[in-house]
Amino acid sequence: MSLTPCGFARTPEKGLARLLWRDGEWVVDGQEEPGEAALRALRGLEVDWPEQRVPLDGVMRMAAAGVPLTSSGAPSWVPEELREPLTDHSWLAHEPDGTARCLADLRREEHSIRLRRLAAPRRPAQPLVSVVMATKRPEYVASALGQMARQRGVRAEVVLGLHGVAFERVREAVEGCPLPVSWVEADAGVPFGEVLNRAAARAGGDYVTKWDDDDWYGPGHLSDLLMAAAYSGADVVGMTGEFFYLEPLNLTIRRTTFASGASYPSEVWADHIAGGTILLSREKFQEIGGFPALHSAVDREFLKAATGLGARVYRTHGLGYVLRRGLSEQHTWQLPLAHFVKVAANQWHGFRPSLLMEAA
Repeated sequence: MSLTPCGFARTPEKGLARLLWRDGEWVVDGQEEPGEAALRALRGLEVDWPEQRVPLDGVMRMAAAGVPLTSSGAPSWVPEELREPLTDHSWLAHEPDGTARCLADLRREEHSIRLRRLAAPRRPAQPLVSVVMATKRPEYVASALGQMARQRGVRAEVVLGLHGVAFERVREAVEGCPLPVSWVEADAGVPFGEVLNRAAARAGGDYVTKWDDDDWYGPGHLSDLLMAAAYSGADVVGMTGEFFYLEPLNLTIRRTTFASGASYPSEVWADHIAGGTILLSREKFQEIGGFPALHSAVDREFLKAATGLGARVYRTHGLGYVLRRGLSEQHTWQLPLAHFVKVAANQWHGFRPSLLMEAA
């Protein structure tokens, strides 16, 4: 059975089942040939280790597919990198309540993603990702470059579009960045989308990704996008815009539905992804024609153009990404803060992202 994280269920319908070694293979207790739906319905699998050393391929296949795994202990022949997450039971500390705001489901999904990262098939060579960022706010550049430099398991270069900003205002941040950084300067009146395109024209990577200067990105952000591109086969991938920090209110909210009340799941094919997380091959980016030369709604119109040309768009998890929201006039995506409070499934005082952000 070929199983990937596609279709991961945030809220499982059933509890834990056992993963056993039986007759020379790993099987789910009581389900001789469990289908994808049966596995997705489980909260997770508890690994029951045999006394003798056995192949780990079945366990790793489940982990790579995002099936949450746990174990009360693990034999010495299990590699430490696998033993540590399997015996970390912190994700089981909260009881599920079947609602969208369930903290148990959030911790379960974080655990699933850690296992996916560990077990994902390794590429023979790491692709180069060109991180494209347009900014009018030099005060955010050092922080953004620092987050780019934190990225794990990926090769990256940075291309800045300085939008009405002289290079001298960001020179110190650029020269302090360990990644290769190039830049273009554009007048403040040039449309935002055109600034992005001028920057992207300098990209030399296998992939191009958009980065927003004022948002927060966890250290697994780029590698998670590349992983999603690999297992989905999508032309364009991006994340859910799930966590928001409402700066004027000093409030973090998490949304799991749209304003209409419709579900906002991850690990699905969709025409809506967070604009600050768009990633696609440079070849596909050029085929689409780059970003529309608009002052606003650039992400939405880019995705519309992509799907209009038949590109397949996939939305992966957004647990390593937090959007910053100030007053609406500070953003090209202009919605009042009250909108985000209204759609919140969870609210926390202060900056409270997912644990995958590894925030201080």
